Amino acid sequence: MKLYYAPAACSLSPHIVLQALEIPFTRVSVDLKGHRLADGTDFYTINSKGYVPVLELDDGRRLTEGPAIVQYLADLRPQKGLAPENGSFERYRLQEWLNFITSEIHKAFSPLFKPDLDPAIGQHSREKLHTRLAWLAGQIRDGEFLMGKSFTVADAYLFTVLNWGKFTQVDISQWPTLQAYYDRVHALPATQAALKAEGLLREKRAAAG
Repeated sequence: MKLYYAPAACSLSPHIVLQALEIPFTRVSVDLKGHRLADGTDFYTINSKGYVPVLELDDGRRLTEGPAIVQYLADLRPQKGLAPENGSFERYRLQEWLNFITSEIHKAFSPLFKPDLDPAIGQHSREKLHTRLAWLAGQIRDGEFLMGKSFTVADAYLFTVLNWGKFTQVDISQWPTLQAYYDRVHALPATQAALKAEGLLREKRAAAG
């Protein structure tokens, strides 16, 4: 099994899930600016949409789109409890969260990464994002995850997009409940393992040293 990823991109979500499920896999880094792999392969031959994540199975089949990938992975090892049982009401609740994250949080962050972003569009995106984050902060209970007391694939995805605040000057500390949630997911062994593998803990290690 291979995961095509770019450091800190939305592929971090299935990366965390793979670590939590303890599924052996190979990481394949993608240069999203040049759309190339390290060996020179044109990434468009892997995913014609040109973006990560891509999960490639041992038989060569590929899945794209993070919400689909993380649910597929969770169903490989249902005993880990990262997704409720298929067909249950709670599974639809999980899908509700995944859809909200992808359409309302992920997509609101996306324009903020553009270097030539029109200021008016940037302001509109920030206002929409702040509204959604404020609502989200009101839904999270102290010491819990999105689906309650257990970590699920939805938390891996939400953590991934909240992490983008560091690159886009979106300070989630103004919502203490949301900041505490972020810190809770950040501290999980699976999250730490994925961040370390993607080279996203270097500053912390340097400071500690």
